[in-house]
Formats: sequence, structure tokens, C-alpha cells
Amino acid sequence: MASCVIERLQLSRKPGRQKSVNDGHSYPLKNVGLCQPSSCKIPSKTVRGFSDSSGNDKGGSFRDDDLWEKMQEEAKSNSSQEPLLSRYYQNSILSHDSLESALANQLSDKLGSSSLCGEALCGLFGGVFSEDKEIMECVKEDLRAAKERDPACIGYLHCFLNFKGFLACQAHRVAHKLWSHGKRSLAVVIQSRVSEVFAVDIHPAARIGRGILIDPATGVVIGETAVVGNNVCILHNVTLGGTGKASGDRHPKIGHGVLIGAGTCVLGNVRVGDGAKIGAGSIVLKDVPPRTTAVGNPARLVGGTVPAECPGNVIHENRVTRH
Repeated sequence: MASCVIERLQLSRKPGRQKSVNDGHSYPLKNVGLCQPSSCKIPSKTVRGFSDSSGNDKGGSFRDDDLWEKMQEEAKSNSSQEPLLSRYYQNSILSHDSLESALANQLSDKLGSSSLCGEALCGLFGGVFSEDKEIMECVKEDLRAAKERDPACIGYLHCFLNFKGFLACQAHRVAHKLWSHGKRSLAVVIQSRVSEVFAVDIHPAARIGRGILIDPATGVVIGETAVVGNNVCILHNVTLGGTGKASGDRHPKIGHGVLIGAGTCVLGNVRVGDGAKIGAGSIVLKDVPPRTTAVGNPARLVGGTVPAECPGNVIHENRVTRH
């Protein structure tokens, strides 16, 4: 697999010089027969029962406040405060001239192996990031989501370098694009390496929105026909999977602004509506209405749109039934 990619690259980069996805080592999408898709945008028509809202809690796209410049400033500040890490920040951030280049380098360093050339991966990731501006907008919104919604995140650089949920999500965006354009063997190899390195298994066909926070990410599994909306928070050991009794469209559809607690399983082609919350350790087998809280095994509706006098309701098909 790697040798096929390597043949298309001129692997002559010298250590220590500035790296760029446009310096002749990128892997142009024309080399893999790709065109420009809109793979990160979730058409509302494909998610039945959800609102047409984009789910952006801040409104509009990521504000253009030069995120890359902020990350470079953080790297310089951290280097001066901790000299032991100065070379690490230099190689990861300061030696690059763009966010696209730094992200391609970070992912290839993490996912490269003895049989899958990191240099080839860097060219592949860099080519996708430089050509698909929508993916990069999603990357920025994912960074902002971590900074604004995770109390443990101390800066954009902290997320970029250390949050494996963030890195796994960006690798998935590339794998999804490859999958969508027929490069399925390569997409599956990326999925496999992400699973091995980050303990996050997202099928390349799954559709993921923007502003995603997957934290701390260990044990997250998202199936082939799953759809995840915008501004969704997914904690560890979450499964968006099938029941094993169906084929075809068999995985959950998660709306915008949903919170899925740790250890939760959402199974089957069920809908979790916009703004819903799923409590930790819950098993969800039926639809969850928008702006509703569901907890337990099987999941029961305990808040939100559920009447206060009916705290013990259980989800059953499209009805609310006394538990």
C-alpha cells in the first residue's frame, strides 16, 4: 500500500528545513483520482427527523481570527517556559508555514509505521488539506470546540498536539474523502492505523459534522452508516453501532448539539434529536426526541420534553410509554 503512494512522491525532504504542503512533497488529489466534494457537510435531508438548522451554537462559520498565528504564539511561549520541549514545538509547529502543513505532519508522525511510510502519509494528508478548504474549516471548528467546551483544554496548541480525539477525527475526514471517491483500501488502512494508535474506530463511510469534541476518546466506535451532526460532544467508550440484526442503513443518526456520556451505546438506525443528552452508561435502542435527556438500560426519558409527572417513561419506537 505504502509503496504505491511512495512511487508518486519525491521523498527528498531534508530534516530541519521549513515544511509546506505546497513544497513539492504534497500528494495532489488528482493522483488518486479525487474531485472536490463537500464531505464534511451533513445535508439535513439525509437525517430524518432533525431540524434544518446547521447546529452552530455560535452562528455562521469559524470566525477568521488567524488561528494559526495564535498557535504559533502559544508554541513560542511554551518553548520559552519549558526549554525541554523547544525542539518538539519547533518540529511540530514553528518549522511549518501553515496549519495544513503542521496537521499533515502531526498525523503522519502518529500514524506512520514500518510498513506505512510516514513521509508518504504526510504528502497524502497535506494534499487533501491544501485542496479541500471545507475540511480545514471543520478542523478549525473542532479546535474551537475543544478550547471552548473542554475545561481541561488549556489552549489550541494543547488540543492540536495532545488530544487524540481531535487527531482521530481529522484523520477520519481524510479517510472519508478517500472512501467517498472509491479509494476504499487506502481509507480502511487509515482507519485501521487510527484505531491502533488512538483507540478510536470510525468507519470511513461514517459522516461527521463540524465542531466535534471527542474526549478523551478512548474506546469510541462509530459504524459505517452513522451520521453525527454539528457541535456534538462524545465522551470515552461510546459506541454508535448496529444491533447485529440488520443490514444496510443500520447505525444511529445523531442530531446537532447532542451530548453523549461515557460508556454509552446507541445501537441501530435510531435518531437522537437535536440538543438531546444521553447519560453515562446508557443503552439507547429507540429514538430520543430533541432536547430530551435519556438515561439507563434501556434508556428512559427523564428530562427536557418529557412531562414532569412522567419521569419513568421509556423510549419505545416513536411513543413514550410508562416504565
